[in-house]
This record gives sequence, C-alpha cells and structure tokens, in this order.
Amino acid sequence: MIIAIDGPAASGKGTVARCLAAHYGLPHLDTGLLYRATAAALIAADRDLYDEQAAVAAARGLALMDFDETVLRSRQMGEAASVVAAMPGVREVLLDAQRAFAARPEGAVLDGRDIGTVVCPQATVKIFVTASAAARAQRRALELAKRGEKADYGAILADILKRDARDSQRATAPLRPANDAVRLDTSHLGIEAAVAKALRIVEAARIGT
Repeated sequence: MIIAIDGPAASGKGTVARCLAAHYGLPHLDTGLLYRATAAALIAADRDLYDEQAAVAAARGLALMDFDETVLRSRQMGEAASVVAAMPGVREVLLDAQRAFAARPEGAVLDGRDIGTVVCPQATVKIFVTASAAARAQRRALELAKRGEKADYGAILADILKRDARDSQRATAPLRPANDAVRLDTSHLGIEAAVAKALRIVEAARIGT
C-alpha cells in the first residue's frame, strides 16, 4: 500500500504521514527533507542557491535518509528548499530516489508537494492536507518558539504566502491536489482529530480497491 500525502507548508501533512506510517507499520519519507538537504549542502559549500548546476550536483550526492533534522527544520532552510525545489534538474534527480523508496514490497508513506501527482500517481490513497495561511503561520511560529528560534508571526506568514506562490506557480510539478485526492482541511483540527480523519480516508480507499 502506498499512501501519498501532499500539501503546503505547515499544513500538518508531515505529522499525519508519520502517524499513518506508524499505524500501518510502513516506512515513511518526508520528501521535503530531500530539498532541504540539497539547499543545506549548497549553503555549506557557499554556493548560490539559484545555481541549478550546483544544486543538481548537491542532490546527486545526498544519502536518502542521512539527515540532521535539527538543522533542516529551520525557517531559513524551508525558504531555501523552496528555491531549489523549483528547479527541474533537481526534481528530476530526486524523483528516482523517491520512487525507489515507494517501490518497497510492503509499500510506504510519502509526504511532499507532488507525491500524488508526479512521484506516485498510482498510490493506493492520496490525501491533500491543507489549512488556512493564518493557521499554518501560527503553527510554524509555535514550532520555532519551542526550538528556541525567533518566531515573528508576521514574517512567518509572509514567508508562507511566498512559498505557497512559488510552489503552486512553478513550471515543474507545481503544488496542486491530484484529481483523485481527498482533501483534509486541518485549519481547526488538533493532531488526533486530523489523524483520525486521515485514517478514515485510508480505510475507505482500501475498502474501495
């Protein structure tokens, strides 16, 4: 069983994906970390984030699961990841790695921006997790504050809106729900309620197959 979870930044898709993976005993891949790690490699090498050739080389050098999430989850890295994720060459390099992960015999749970539309269009179930920009900015501010980082709500909201525009308007694999994806709006849902709804969506899809 392949479960594809897509959605914008801070919508809750990662949390939903991790909980579904734990529930069904499936491996989980947060594909956003691939782009964050690519951006981190560029920054560490003091390379221009907009240098696609350098970004492609960095993406090729990634070890799929060898990530320092403490560094990669920062606000700066999220914005940087959105830049390299818009590059067709980077997406092409990382596409094979994501598909290989999804092709495991037992299946997998993947979350990102284009899982249901590009990476795994054959997924057993596709969920598009969304939430209002205000709700997402509030969540991200709380996350950053808990990690001891500066949490300027206004700046975070502006970043989220900018990332939404970049992700949805890019020429290659733009952020959008697959035609057969089920929408899950988490604007007014806590974690338990969101996961419970996601589980119902998955079970409905399994019964229907």
